[in-house]
Amino acid sequence: MTACGLDFGTSNTTLGLMRDGIPRLAPLEGEADTLPSAIFFPRSGDPLFGRAAMAAYVEGDQGRLMRALKSVLGSSLVDETTPVGRMRLGFREVIGTYIGEVKARGEAAADGPLTQVVLGRPVHFVDGDPEGDARAEAVLGAVARQIGFEDISFQFEPIAASLDYERQVQGEELALIADIGGGTSDFSIVRISRDRSGLADRASDILANEGVRIGGTDFDRHLSLATIMPLLGHGSPLKRAGLAMPVGLYHDLATWASINRLYDGKALRTIRELEREAARPELVGRLARAVEEERGHTLALAAERAKIEVAETGRMVLDLAFLEAGLSVGISHDEMVDHTGALAGRIAARIGACLSAAGLKAGQIDALFLTGGSTRLAHVRADICACVPLARVVAGDTFGSVGTGLAIEAGRRYG
Repeated sequence: MTACGLDFGTSNTTLGLMRDGIPRLAPLEGEADTLPSAIFFPRSGDPLFGRAAMAAYVEGDQGRLMRALKSVLGSSLVDETTPVGRMRLGFREVIGTYIGEVKARGEAAADGPLTQVVLGRPVHFVDGDPEGDARAEAVLGAVARQIGFEDISFQFEPIAASLDYERQVQGEELALIADIGGGTSDFSIVRISRDRSGLADRASDILANEGVRIGGTDFDRHLSLATIMPLLGHGSPLKRAGLAMPVGLYHDLATWASINRLYDGKALRTIRELEREAARPELVGRLARAVEEERGHTLALAAERAKIEVAETGRMVLDLAFLEAGLSVGISHDEMVDHTGALAGRIAARIGACLSAAGLKAGQIDALFLTGGSTRLAHVRADICACVPLARVVAGDTFGSVGTGLAIEAGRRYG
């Protein structure tokens, strides 16, 4: 066995293999077939990955956590370095270390080397920038080659998900595939048919692809900026009339990919200076503490946890005692919708563009296939469903449909 399908996701990663003609996801962390896209570099010893990486960070081990690695593709960060202990590592090297570990774990599951791969990719790594999009794909391909893959190809993630969905249909239908992940939201309109599933060329069955660089981490960021960061001085005034705390510090602290920018010493000196100039220095003091103690990822994890719990229960009180004893903030579902509803609307708007590209009306879509963690957010799901109100809604494997479909595609391309 030499071929696999690799879904390197912003939040989670899966690796699919074909076994006796059946696609299977490889166990990547114990029995789990998902590996959170996180890596932790301890002060000494080898890096940790996935749940183990986040557990080490949360438990207070000294080192550097990095998460949402995929989001640096298509951004200037991919060519930058980040401090890791006494060294500086390039983001390409960090991504290679993570994907290399996924490959090694996949090879353990396959009992042999994996040399051929179909990599999942969003419809757009970068919105409105074809050259930037091509560069992002090229970087991911180069990293895959550096870690030992010899034959490398790509497939849009929603097209891969459609191959997973196609295994369960009986007749022929037009399906809208919605893959709402951690970093991007992607849509494909595909003619689905079990009779056509074995054809080598399915190009005529793919009617349209659309996407936007908005995903679950953007919901985390908006929720954090609106509910958590004000407790750290976001939006608070300086003593000089008409001036407020710089927003860039808070955006970096609320964004997974840029949190580590604040840990170079320069940012902390700037924050301490602003604390002296602040009208609410006690708030800015919390910001300084978060940066000095490198708790930015703890705040990001708290925002993510709040999003998930509010979506499930309608309300939660977020404990921020790690910053200050007794500090907390309550968040309701209505508040979350207020803070993130515009994101959900922008995601759903791409469906209209996808229908137009396919030359179809909403009523012609037979099925809406949902995959990706952010489809669990009720307002996101409702906005998407409203765009094709007559379609039958089918819930796919939230985190596994793309990886399973990529395994099917790998079997087709490489045998």
